Amino acid sequence: MPEGDTLHRVADRLRPALAGKRLAGFAAPRLRGDRPRTGVEIEAVEARGKNLLIEFAGGLTLRTHLRMNGSWHLYRTGERWQKPRHLARAVLETDDGWCAVCFAAPVVETFWRQAATPPAPLARLGPDLCEPEVDLDAVLARFEGVAGPDDDIGDLLLDQRIAAGIGNVYKSEICFACGVDPFTPAAGVPDEARRRLYATAHRLLRANLGAGPRHTWGSGVAVYRRRGQPCPRCGTPVRMRRQGAQARSTYWCPECQRGSPG
Repeated sequence: MPEGDTLHRVADRLRPALAGKRLAGFAAPRLRGDRPRTGVEIEAVEARGKNLLIEFAGGLTLRTHLRMNGSWHLYRTGERWQKPRHLARAVLETDDGWCAVCFAAPVVETFWRQAATPPAPLARLGPDLCEPEVDLDAVLARFEGVAGPDDDIGDLLLDQRIAAGIGNVYKSEICFACGVDPFTPAAGVPDEARRRLYATAHRLLRANLGAGPRHTWGSGVAVYRRRGQPCPRCGTPVRMRRQGAQARSTYWCPECQRGSPG
C-alpha cells in the first residue's frame, strides 16, 4: 500500500499539470458522488494521509485512495498509456493537453467541501505526518483514545486515526530506528517512547518527499524486506513475522529491538 510520502509525491507531480487548469474531459466509471462539469477550474491537488484530493471550483472534491494496487499516471493527451484502459478508474483531461489517469483505485468518490462534515475516512484521520509541522501532543492524545493496552505498537503505528501517513515500510523502519520491538503491547511503551516513534516517523516521511529512492537508513532501508540478512547495527539476522488482523509483514532485529523501550 502506498505510504504518506508516496501520495505527497503524486500530488507534487500532478499539481503543476492540473492546478489552475480547466477540465476538458472527465471519466470515472465507478464514481460515487457528483461529477465535475466540463470547463470547471481545477483549484488544487493535495495529499491528506493516504488520500489524494483534487479540488474543483464551486466546492466539489474528488477523493481517491489507492489501497494496495492503485496508481496515478500523467500523460500528454493522445499519449499511449502504460496500463490497460479497463483499469482506469478516473481520467481527467485539461484544456492545455494534460491527462491524469488513476488506475485500479478501489475508492473514487466526490464530496462537497461545504458539507458540515467531510467524508468519514477524512474526518477520522489524525495529523498528517508529512506536513512540515505536526502537533505530537495531539497525536499522543489520539493514541490514548484509540490504543488498547494489549494492542501491538506496530499495529498502532498503522492506525491512521492516530496519525496519518505511516504504512508497512515505515512501521518496521521506525521501530528499528527507535530500538522498539514492534510486538510490544501499548501498555509497555511509555509516553516518551511513543513520542519518539511518531517524531521519527515525521522525520523519515519528510525526508522522503523529494525525488529519488526511499531511504530510512543510509541509502536504503534497515530491516524492511531484509529477512535473514544481517542487521546493519549488530549483524544479527533480521526476522519477519505476520502481525495484526490483516497479517501484515513486520521486520525487526531481535537483538537491537529487545527489552522494554525507554
